[in-house]
Amino acid sequence: MAEQNTISEIFESFHNLKALVIGDVMLDHYLFGHVNRISPEAPIPIVDIYKHENRLGGAANVAQNIKELGAKVFLASVVGDDPDGYTFKDELQQAGISSRYIVLDQERKTTVKNRIVSRNQQMLRFDSEQRNPLEENTELLLLDNIIDIIYTEAPHVVILQDYNKGVLTPKLIANVIHNARQAKIPVAVDPKYDNFFEYRGCTLIKPNLAEATNALEMDINPLKIDTLIAADSQLRAILQNSISVITLGSKGIFVATEDDHEVCPAYQRNIIDVSGAGDTVLALLALGLALELDIFATVELANIAAGLVCEQVGVAPVDKEKLYKEAVALLGE
Repeated sequence: MAEQNTISEIFESFHNLKALVIGDVMLDHYLFGHVNRISPEAPIPIVDIYKHENRLGGAANVAQNIKELGAKVFLASVVGDDPDGYTFKDELQQAGISSRYIVLDQERKTTVKNRIVSRNQQMLRFDSEQRNPLEENTELLLLDNIIDIIYTEAPHVVILQDYNKGVLTPKLIANVIHNARQAKIPVAVDPKYDNFFEYRGCTLIKPNLAEATNALEMDINPLKIDTLIAADSQLRAILQNSISVITLGSKGIFVATEDDHEVCPAYQRNIIDVSGAGDTVLALLALGLALELDIFATVELANIAAGLVCEQVGVAPVDKEKLYKEAVALLGE
């Protein structure tokens, strides 16, 4: 992989890292069932539910990916002071992630995505959420938690995962990036539409193709490298970031530094569900930053990881052992 690092060394090094994840968290609730008939009340399928399952979503899925890869992770976010919020905290504890830095807000509703799944296919999704920005008092409580982690725990990387649910406000973003830079900690960002250009000074920005196209208001063709280079140039001019990564779905991942660029093609996969793939990519990129690995080699590893999670039903972290074996098989030891 990277010239100075074998894959074994990289995977071993993950255990020495600490990462801070900040952003919108959510509870992913799955109802698994069988469809054998159509309702007599309306032309819709009747689903006989046989299993319910809760999973960690959003920034919490990034945190779980990092935990599964062997690093220590701190998660800072806000959930509602409601039954779903307590369920979310219970799920965190079961995943081995501390809920100490999760703020409970009586004025907010915990984000829950409910999905009905039959034969590995999503049939319906219904959400319960609030998208308004945090109130000032909650914002300050969360910021206090974040600054405490930065200066007492000294994480090797800070990760901002934005899903436009209101946790990452412009004030919070600016303060996090400022304090991370003061502490000489790299910052990896997965932006969404609302605050796309608030991430000035981050180390790495990782939008998907739709997000980059929308934010930059330009036609970015994943098959035309000059449009991708132009997008990177625009991002770099506005955000002053060091690394641009644009995920291109089935076309792979584009990565650019100040001096070089490359498209890492996607591997052939049996795609079942793309949910959470971006979280997995961000987790790998962030750990690569923390280890100061070659970014192009890190993207190759992240590409493999994204493919693996797309072969599973629903949001799930990457399996470390499967990732290691496939990385060795595809990239060599």
